[in-house]
Formats: sequence, structure tokens, C-alpha cells
Amino acid sequence: MFPSIHALVIMGVAGCGKSSVGQTLCRLNGATPIEGDAFHPPENIRKMSAGIPLTDEDRSGWLGILSDELRHVVAAGRLPVLACSALKRSYRERLRKAVPGLGFVYLELTPSVAARRVAERPDHFMPASMIDSQFAALEAPHGEPLTLVLDASCQDVPQLAAAADEWWRRHRPN
Repeated sequence: MFPSIHALVIMGVAGCGKSSVGQTLCRLNGATPIEGDAFHPPENIRKMSAGIPLTDEDRSGWLGILSDELRHVVAAGRLPVLACSALKRSYRERLRKAVPGLGFVYLELTPSVAARRVAERPDHFMPASMIDSQFAALEAPHGEPLTLVLDASCQDVPQLAAAADEWWRRHRPN
């Protein structure tokens, strides 16, 4: 028997496809999407737009807001899917503490693919110059509980969402 996953985080560096995979996954199974970037305070957006990496302190309030949002959606009887970088294990542990039964789908890709994708994104606050800082902060979740690792360099969004959906269905409460 698999442990139950009541909520899911689609995680990884900028450009890995978190938002697209999360939205597609929600369409596949009726889950509630939560776009992590929408909860950044204006100061965080200003810093990232200027090419200044966020610190743990910058992310702390944001992670608190995301924890509250996850709890709210779960309490309403819905299945949330959060698109969030969750780069460090301490960030993931904070989210896990807020929502027991939280699963993670890590969209892994290379720095060169991430840089190319971010450079091609129109209208996003994160410049491609920030990719190196994302990889420097990344503590990949290999071996962490309730975590699925997918190669986002080679697969397209529908394939990634389908793989995440299949994995999550095996872990969802009845």
C-alpha cells in the first residue's frame, strides 16, 4: 500500500515547466491550481526582476503564505497542486510540516535547457541571468519521501503531467 498524498507541489528551477505541468495536471484530475509566483510580495518580484537572488529570509514569508494557502485548499476538501520552486530541503520540510501527506514532483533539467527556456519566456519577471543562482541554491530532492523525479529536459508538458497524474493516483486517498 502506498502512503496517501493529499496535496502536491510541482517543483524545480525556473524554466522547468512547473506552472504548465501543474495546470495540465489540474485539468486531468480536477485538482485546484496554486501558482506560487502569484504569492510573492512586491519586494521579492522587484529583486528578482533586477537579477538579485532571493535569500532564505526573502522566501520565509512567501513560504508561510504558500503553507496557509495549501492548508486552506485541503481544509475545503479539494486537492491542491502548487507550482513552487521549493529549491531547498528546508523549504520543502516547511511545506511538509504545514500539510501532512504532501507530495513533490521534481521537474529536473539541465542549466542550459533552463537558461534557454527562461530566455524565451515573454512577460516573466525572472531574467535568464538568475538561472545560475537557482542551480546554486538547488538541493535536489532525490531520495526524499513522496517525491517523483521526472526528466523535464526531454519530455513535453502533456507527458510530464500524465506521469505525475499516474503516480499521484496511486497515492491519493480513496
